[in-house]
Amino acid sequence: MSLAMLCCFKNCLDGFGLNAKNISRREHTNPITLDTNQMGHEVVIIKNGLRICGAGGALCTAPLVQSKSYFEVKLQQTGIWGLGLATANTDLNKAPGGMDSESWVLCSDGVIRHNNVELNRVTDNASEGDIIGVTYDHIELNFYLNGKSFEKPVSGIRGTVYPALFVDDGAILDVIVDNFNNPVPNGFERIMLEQSLL
Repeated sequence: MSLAMLCCFKNCLDGFGLNAKNISRREHTNPITLDTNQMGHEVVIIKNGLRICGAGGALCTAPLVQSKSYFEVKLQQTGIWGLGLATANTDLNKAPGGMDSESWVLCSDGVIRHNNVELNRVTDNASEGDIIGVTYDHIELNFYLNGKSFEKPVSGIRGTVYPALFVDDGAILDVIVDNFNNPVPNGFERIMLEQSLL
């Protein structure tokens, strides 16, 4: 493990009464978490599968199969980060995401990227403590900052996609899949597991 990874790991653990000895890789209470089987080689996932730090990306354990999905991400610590959607074929070893044809990501520099192309740019940059909301209805992907839409929709997304979070350079992100901080946009709801849709 690199020195940067050790520092990140320590920062992730601070304030939670945790240390490297008492963390289980699969100690999840929530059915939808960050997936330790679909993460980059230098990614650290803690806080019952809801916090990512290190370098690289991770997908959530459930794809977005319902017609209108919503989730949030809290920016715990700044650095290089990205969040959005990706297929299981995306490269999870490169942050901030959006660098291949398998991911659609809002990045820390305010650029929404797909296939290493700038699709759009947002004017309000997120800072520590901010909540970024994400909606997806299989037609458009939209991002929100503290409950306010950026109004920069992304379309043309293909395939089975998962919520995806990417971090590097000290960034720490928390995925929020219920008990949201902001009102859920009209018609959208938390991510549902496939079997609960039947």
